[in-house]
Amino acid sequence: MAYGTTLAALADPTRRAVFERLRDGPKSVGEVARTLPVSRPAVSQHLKALKVAGLVSDRAEGTRRVYAIDPQGVGELRHWLDQFWGDALTAFKHEVELGEPPRRRKKP
Repeated sequence: MAYGTTLAALADPTRRAVFERLRDGPKSVGEVARTLPVSRPAVSQHLKALKVAGLVSDRAEGTRRVYAIDPQGVGELRHWLDQFWGDALTAFKHEVELGEPPRRRKKP
């Protein structure tokens, strides 16, 4: 997975809103567009970018395209992000084990 593409896809607020609309399950472009203040063609373009990023999949259902969150793509992104969480926890544990009081930031 190209994490730069994935993160760039989610960086756009409208695209994130489109992605979040799929949280409750698969939806057609029209269903997603109905809940957003953007046009149906714009929603289609956002869904295309999310698909290229590996975050959503689509399937034909009659004359409509139905989109859903792709668990594999989201899982790969989460796995990548979890690496940073692990590093942060290790650093925190190290600081705690040193037994030093937390440092306070000086106010400017």
